[in-house]
Amino acid sequence: MSSRDDDTEDTDMNPRHVVTVLKGYPRLSETFIAQEIHQLEQQGLPITLFSLRHPTDAKRHPIHDEIAAKVFYLPEYLHQEPLRVLRSWWTVRRLPGYRGALRRFVGDLRRDFTRNRIRRFGQALVLAVEMPAATDFVYSHFLHTPSSAARYAALMRGLPWGFSAHAKDIWTIPDWEKTEKIEDAAWGVTCTESGCDHLNSLNYSGPRKVSLVYHGIDLSRFSPPSGANRSADGAEPDDPVRIVSVGRLVAKKGYDDLITALAKLPRGLSWKLIHVGGGELARDLELMAETAGVSDRIEWRGAQSQVEVKTALQEADIFALMSKIDGSGDRDGLPNVLMEAQSQNVACIATNVSAIPELIRHEKTGYLVDPEDHEAMTEGLIRLISEPGLRSRYGQAGGQRVRENFSHETCIAVLARKLGLPERPGEQHSG
Repeated sequence: MSSRDDDTEDTDMNPRHVVTVLKGYPRLSETFIAQEIHQLEQQGLPITLFSLRHPTDAKRHPIHDEIAAKVFYLPEYLHQEPLRVLRSWWTVRRLPGYRGALRRFVGDLRRDFTRNRIRRFGQALVLAVEMPAATDFVYSHFLHTPSSAARYAALMRGLPWGFSAHAKDIWTIPDWEKTEKIEDAAWGVTCTESGCDHLNSLNYSGPRKVSLVYHGIDLSRFSPPSGANRSADGAEPDDPVRIVSVGRLVAKKGYDDLITALAKLPRGLSWKLIHVGGGELARDLELMAETAGVSDRIEWRGAQSQVEVKTALQEADIFALMSKIDGSGDRDGLPNVLMEAQSQNVACIATNVSAIPELIRHEKTGYLVDPEDHEAMTEGLIRLISEPGLRSRYGQAGGQRVRENFSHETCIAVLARKLGLPERPGEQHSG
């Protein structure tokens, strides 16, 4: 099942135009958002993008160039564009919804007196003025800062709004804020069953507003490989088993745990780790690998485009990811890279945190260990490195599960209906 829609009644808005509010755009780490925008455009939805931040990645994915939506950047810091903010306030203050939005903002500010909160209200002023006149729905990705700006602006303009929640935004903001945003929203979606249940358990009035909608994967971009799996078994020094991992070098991805687990592998086992992704912990992890004595077996490729990621996955024997809950409560949702790896029939080993067990079934479509369990990860890696037949079985089973249950075209159907698009002929989605 690709989605679970818990709404008692679907919203029928038939919007002419949707404004989508993003934290930053474009971002290499948020392929799933670009994929969603592109698919909605393909179904005929007019979209305008508003980003709270300018892009910081040096590269772009090809899909970003296929998106037709115009992108506008709100003032990243209010002091950088004070006249733009002031002119927006002068216009917005006359709108009937302004006082209601101001009351929401003051209530939020009393409980969270921060510059960040003030910045979101200033950005909302600009958003309310600069969004197209034809806008009839405001939709935000992430329940924290983008939804704050979207909520205030929608209230100012008297428009309905909805959100897509993901991971950090669910688990690192206070319950009062999540509850009040859900109260004000027409609906919300999220990409994990645990996140969906948590948000619907909050004390807000009315029916369940939050639905489970997996991001899914665009199988047209990740068609299965035609060749057979490699037979390397870690016995030949000149033919190491290739372990690939794709993810930002941040605490919740658990790369410190992966390095620890790799360092425990038998010295005679031949393997190589290829990592794709950048992040704030890059230098620390490189030093850790040197200290652990495995730096000569690790290739750090840095941030890469989707095309380069796919190439790395096609060269992989194993895909490894040791996600965990970090000290702030941040965690993964359902990492798209796991679906991408499985689409290429690559055997995956990962942790049973967040929604990963909703994708990978232990010892059926992959291998799962507990977060931060270095010994279990080492044991699982030894099995996968030394048993190419086992890798092949997991890879084939995982690929089949992704293709049958996590197609992006199927997963987006619920969201498309919520945004007012008509059902397409022959379309199937869960409800």
